[in-house]
Amino acid sequence: MSEPTVSSTRAPRHQPAPAGDLRQPASPASDEVVSVPAGPSAVPTGQRAPEEPMRRAGAREWAGLAVLLLAVLLVSIDNTVLSFALPSISRELQPSAATQLWIVDSYPLVLAALLVPMGNLGDRIGRRRLLLIGATGFAVVSVLAAFAPTAEALLAARIGLGVFGAALMPCTLSLIRCMFAVREQRRLAIAIWATGFSAGAAIGPIVGGVLLERFHWGSVFLIAVPLLLPLLILAPVFVTESRDPDPGPFDLPSVLLSVLTITPVVFAIKHIAVDGLDLIAIGCAGLGLMAGWLLVRRLLRQPNPLLDVRLFAYPAFTGSVLINLLSVLALIGLLFFLSQHIQLVLGLSPMQAGLLLLPGTVSMVVAGILVVRLVRRFSERTLVSTGLSLSAMAYVAMAAGGAHVPAAVLALIFSALAVGIGVAETLSNDIILASVPPHKAGAASAVSETAYEIGAVLGTSILGGVLTASYRGNLQLPAGLSADEAGRASETLAGALQVSEQLGGVQGAQLAEAAKSAFDSGVVVSAGAGALLVALAIGLAVTLLRQPKTPQR
Repeated sequence: MSEPTVSSTRAPRHQPAPAGDLRQPASPASDEVVSVPAGPSAVPTGQRAPEEPMRRAGAREWAGLAVLLLAVLLVSIDNTVLSFALPSISRELQPSAATQLWIVDSYPLVLAALLVPMGNLGDRIGRRRLLLIGATGFAVVSVLAAFAPTAEALLAARIGLGVFGAALMPCTLSLIRCMFAVREQRRLAIAIWATGFSAGAAIGPIVGGVLLERFHWGSVFLIAVPLLLPLLILAPVFVTESRDPDPGPFDLPSVLLSVLTITPVVFAIKHIAVDGLDLIAIGCAGLGLMAGWLLVRRLLRQPNPLLDVRLFAYPAFTGSVLINLLSVLALIGLLFFLSQHIQLVLGLSPMQAGLLLLPGTVSMVVAGILVVRLVRRFSERTLVSTGLSLSAMAYVAMAAGGAHVPAAVLALIFSALAVGIGVAETLSNDIILASVPPHKAGAASAVSETAYEIGAVLGTSILGGVLTASYRGNLQLPAGLSADEAGRASETLAGALQVSEQLGGVQGAQLAEAAKSAFDSGVVVSAGAGALLVALAIGLAVTLLRQPKTPQR
């Protein structure tokens, strides 16, 4: 007899009601019906169990949530842990500027492209099973990444981490929905899940800084092992297997089109940042847009699509997805250049740099939890727009201060941005699930996670690309450099500082000063661009989060 399996059945549509699930009283009638095996008699995997009234989650389910948070923390930590390792990687592996950006972005890019198809696979073979497969693969590839001998090998390992990370992430929220049948408990569980994302993204640089103070840069990848071993041991004990009893056919053409939509567009953005606008960038962007158009047409014709694009007909859903994306973009983008500025310009050690951002990390976690209580008194629109306004002001302060901002002020700037992002991320994830019909919640969660990862990609692609272009445009190389030295100095700040150390003397000091000045000018431009993107998110919150009439969850 196989282990009992929890499966969700579709609930009927309900009459439109205002979004804002966090403030609404629990209404069992509007929840999904969750089938739970009756008594000790197990039901074979993949078959429907006899339905019983919804029961409240107990200690086993909350322990299972803690286990699932290990996967959430790991995937989000890996999005940002490289931020503080980049200087060491640049010095040792000497990647080009484009390769350096791809080392950072390949992981979230592959993860974003595969989230929806991996979620569909988990519906078929079992979400816990796919979670364990992803955890095992992630641990193995993490070890390979830690000992990568070249920049190209590290890039390949990061791609592999994206594949297995995509197997991990869709399972977590789907399993949470099945483990917590009562909406009030599920709401808290989802808030904790969202806070785990924010906390992991902010913890990454801190953990990386502490490790890099004493160990080789590869140690930042070995973080996966102590996190995944408990998951592999405890998940079979505390996490109940679940799957979709009627997932529909696996749509390979849609999977390929989704990859062809995301990858060329991001490549075009990176190419423009490094080499400028040319036929290659235009061709890649055109390919991505064409693939996206074909994907939407195909999905609209299918009764059970891989991704239900009709969800974007709900303004609150669309606005929350875009706010989610822009919030992550702002966070990852700031960490990309702030971590390099702190270490390479201000001269702090990795550990000191990580500790400098610790108050911001704590602030993000606290803000994400407290907003669950504040939303009972204030509207989502008010809280999200206020939080993002604080983040925008942080970017403006960064742009205004430039190279003259002391380390303590940088810590305050990051804390202000982190509070705003923590509020926006928690509420946008909840609104995404609350603003769609009950039977669409699974698809909505896949869109939410995909938006998060695309935001992580665009954070380094857009703001990192702006930084690279500005650095190259403002770098004034001293006379007497060889072609090789000039090329390496023009690629990255770390490369320029490495060349300056080799040169020594007056010429080396001049190169170091010129590179730091050019980098800081790029930080000012990137921070200004970040402020504009956050302002766009504020506009979306004000216009689209107006308590629209959408089906209540």
